[in-house]
Amino acid sequence: MAKNGLVLCILVVSLLLDQTDGYPSRMKARKHSKRRVKAKDDDLKSQVEKLWREVNALKEMQALQTVCLRGTKVHKKCYLASEGLKHYHEANEDCISKGGTLVVPRNSDEINALRDYGKRSLPGVNDFWLGINDMVTEGKFLDVHGFAVSFLNWDRAQPSGGKRENCVLFSQSAQGKWSDEACRSSKRYICEFIIP
Repeated sequence: MAKNGLVLCILVVSLLLDQTDGYPSRMKARKHSKRRVKAKDDDLKSQVEKLWREVNALKEMQALQTVCLRGTKVHKKCYLASEGLKHYHEANEDCISKGGTLVVPRNSDEINALRDYGKRSLPGVNDFWLGINDMVTEGKFLDVHGFAVSFLNWDRAQPSGGKRENCVLFSQSAQGKWSDEACRSSKRYICEFIIP
């Protein structure tokens, strides 16, 4: 019986040793499993974020196409005429809320395109806001992004307003020439949207 007891005791001890030896390896397996789950979770999160970026880009493109359908497309820009009168800052804010800015012609082709579009979409309107001003430094005209304007198309004797007139108008009656005007004046305007 003592022999059976000894065998039984050795058997129980060896089983206990087996279980305690396996404990650290099971803990390691759990840690590795948690790392794999976390890695998969991070991967899924990045895939979802990427999908959201793509969905938002598609929404922007769809909105831009809608704008181009309602307005006109010229080179890599779309123009959309305003419905009402606003002062310069309100007009620019309205364009920004639609995903664009006040129009900034960069060359004579764009001047001609704006003149034609303005005649069609703003009949009877003599002038409209451009996204150009010299509010920061008198005589230094910047676009709505804060960059110096290299292409200028001033009418004779313009700019003439000094510190009272800091915002720029496009004149239909002067064949697309520009003049400066008080920014608080209420005018029509055209928004510009860059096509990527």
